[in-house]
Amino acid sequence: MPEEPAESAAEKDLNWVAASFAVGSSARWQHRHFPGKKLTSYHVTRLDGRHVIQSDSQSSASMLRQTLRVEPAELGALRFSWKVPELISGADLRQRDGDDSPVRIVLAFEGDRSRFSAKNAMLSELALALTGEPLPYATLMYVWGNHSAPGSIIVNSRTDRIRKLVIESGPQQLDRWLDYERDIRADYEQAFGEMPGALVGIGLMTDTDNTRQQTRAWYGPLTLLAGPVDAAAGPSPSVVFGKP
Repeated sequence: MPEEPAESAAEKDLNWVAASFAVGSSARWQHRHFPGKKLTSYHVTRLDGRHVIQSDSQSSASMLRQTLRVEPAELGALRFSWKVPELISGADLRQRDGDDSPVRIVLAFEGDRSRFSAKNAMLSELALALTGEPLPYATLMYVWGNHSAPGSIIVNSRTDRIRKLVIESGPQQLDRWLDYERDIRADYEQAFGEMPGALVGIGLMTDTDNTRQQTRAWYGPLTLLAGPVDAAAGPSPSVVFGKP
């Protein structure tokens, strides 16, 4: 998808993000746009003594992402954190017209596209024509919902190649920092019922384009740990990107 012009103020912020949130990696954060959607604003700031990305969405949807490649045998855990001050009024991740979340961590995976249904193959071709990129084989999102219970898997209403794993739900944990360490392989298998392919992209996304609301949230750095995850010992502390 098209990226922001290099001279824009947002791109200058992304250069800062790349320096601050990609320690140990040559990858750059990019602001990924979606056709016909307003842009969510992302910029780096300080909050509660943390170096964070602030997202501001006003009836908008866009993603801050990095491309990378982690082979299936090397998939381990993902550490991330977020802070959400309030829920999005009217949002419902189960409904097409309410599919908004104040925070999303987005993981894109490679796989055997010959297994696509006719519908998914058509959607992939359409995505390629509109954005210059095909639909990823599989996309797993960690989300915060208004209604669905934590641990729920929500299949996207347009394609079953996008599935959302609800990490938080409702207002109980609002306005505080929440820190996570998720086993990518286990979460993928839970969501898709198969072994994952290579991890080829990772992103942050705050969106309110369906509900036409506005919201703000904050993300801490993301850290990938080399795997596989050992239930007793945990993953190896090898940082792929993000601040350790």
